[in-house]
Amino acid sequence: MRALLQWLLASVWLWGACVAAQAPVAATSGVAVQSGVQATLPGVGAPGAAHTEAPMSSAVQARWDHIAAELRCLVCQNESLASSNAELAVDLRRELRSLIEQGQSDADIRSFLVSRYGDFVLYKPEVKPVTWLLWFGPFVLLLGALAVALRLMRRKAAAPAPLTDSERARVRQLLES
Repeated sequence: MRALLQWLLASVWLWGACVAAQAPVAATSGVAVQSGVQATLPGVGAPGAAHTEAPMSSAVQARWDHIAAELRCLVCQNESLASSNAELAVDLRRELRSLIEQGQSDADIRSFLVSRYGDFVLYKPEVKPVTWLLWFGPFVLLLGALAVALRLMRRKAAAPAPLTDSERARVRQLLES
């Protein structure tokens, strides 16, 4: 029970880190954009906003969009890398851009990120013995729930025990009064 509570608190904390007020990030370019308040206050800005990166070429942008949409934010877990505002996602987008600009292939980039962060970084991990539970676990749970539901529905209700003579007399007395 304690482990479940700790897991729940950690999940809520991670979710809060994803939705916390951070500088919005342009998902299409991977470049941090300053909000109005941050732009007017000197020395206040989003991490990475101090130096703006050069715009990507259309070929690099297309590859970046494709790869970033297939990768999961490791903090938010339900957002793609392209749409997450978590600091780790910003760093991973920057790393992804540098790998693309270095000329690495999409497969090399995916294998690098999987070796570094595990299969969880991919929205669609490969089907292999390590990920069988991930791929087939929901179906097994659904089949198990259906089997239990069918078994419960087919179970016959137990017949009530017959009344004793004293209970019948008591019922007659209650009905006649």
